[in-house]
Amino acid sequence: MIEIINCDQGTPEWFAARVGIPTASRFSDILAKGEGKTRGRYLRDLAAEIIRGTPEEETYTNAHMERGKAQEDEARRLYAFMADADPVQVGFIRDGRKGCSPDSLIGDDGGLEIKTALGHIQIERLQRGTLPSEHVAQVQGSLWVTGRQWWDFVSYSPGLPPLITRVERDEPYIATLAKAVDAFNEELDALVASVRGYRRAA
Repeated sequence: MIEIINCDQGTPEWFAARVGIPTASRFSDILAKGEGKTRGRYLRDLAAEIIRGTPEEETYTNAHMERGKAQEDEARRLYAFMADADPVQVGFIRDGRKGCSPDSLIGDDGGLEIKTALGHIQIERLQRGTLPSEHVAQVQGSLWVTGRQWWDFVSYSPGLPPLITRVERDEPYIATLAKAVDAFNEELDALVASVRGYRRAA
């Protein structure tokens, strides 16, 4: 059952809603083959959240991340004007043991993902004109979690044209993603059980 948690992203309520749940922004890590450091770290982070019942502290930031937060609203307004759309902001969407944090929902069938970019990256994205490969898992994952039919990806860099590209559901990709997330959750359950057993033994 799909549950929408209406809160501001980045708030304590938002972090609490995500505790122990794989989210679309990290699905690319879950799809990584083998025991990659990033995948393993994410697995351990979620295990710690489940055992403690509280979110891991999110303290890392950099200039690019701060700029992205500041420019997202500007990009959303520009998208709304260009697409003649009415983006609705939500906090977190949860469906069972998976979730996503859309930048907006559009109507009954769509969603929105906004990425800000440095100038050289924006120009490269404009030249390619398609969804960047590094964001496919997040966008298709958001379509999977929400059950929606399309997602608009916006790449924005002030002073340059925006890239707006519509992404439709890719059912074979989503099936592969679902299998990977299910396997990840099974690993997560086993790790949590192991750590809890260790605590009892100690």
